[in-house]
Amino acid sequence: MVSPDRNVIGLDTSTAGVAACALRADGRFAERVPSPESLLGRPAHARELMPALAAVMEEAELGWSDLDLVAVSRGPGSFTGVRIGVATARGLGDAHGIPVTGVVSLRALAEGAGGDAAPEGVLALIDARRGEVFAGLYGGGEELWAPAALAPEALGRRLETLAGPPLAVGDGSLRFRAVLEAAGIRVAPEDSALHAVRGLSVCRLALRAPDEPALPLYLREPDARPMA
Repeated sequence: MVSPDRNVIGLDTSTAGVAACALRADGRFAERVPSPESLLGRPAHARELMPALAAVMEEAELGWSDLDLVAVSRGPGSFTGVRIGVATARGLGDAHGIPVTGVVSLRALAEGAGGDAAPEGVLALIDARRGEVFAGLYGGGEELWAPAALAPEALGRRLETLAGPPLAVGDGSLRFRAVLEAAGIRVAPEDSALHAVRGLSVCRLALRAPDEPALPLYLREPDARPMA
């Protein structure tokens, strides 16, 4: 685990929930973790994100001038959510003169579930709608599957190639639990906090790679398209 030497604020809006964390240079932090119920509910990013950021900043006793880095989960995930998160992070960075770093949401999800320590790795799954899931496999400090949008059949075929059963987490694992368990994959309990992308994980990953671009990672075209 990286010992923080900077004050960082991290946020995630790649799922229906809102995550925020203020991580201090001394290691103390304050965060808001989405509840399991919020992951399956209607998104409220525009209403909840800024109050969540303000709350963790106050709890961590930090002002905007104290921050050294803004970290944002850049997807894949909800198209609208990713846009809101990245735009907010970049706006805060521009307004306060703070560098902004992006991290992959699936990596942050796996990080929160102990991806580097789990013997068979962590299968991070975010509901992609349209009957698909955004998937990434992480273990041993490495990305074992690059992030991809997969239909249940394609996910099942990839699962058959694994040597052992990873732990599946994320709202996508809840939606596709039947497919995963049929392939012998362990799925975290429905009420587990492991299904949420944590702002603390976003902060810690950003400290490891502070120069990653804060650009959206969509993996596919948006659901809504302009009429011809």
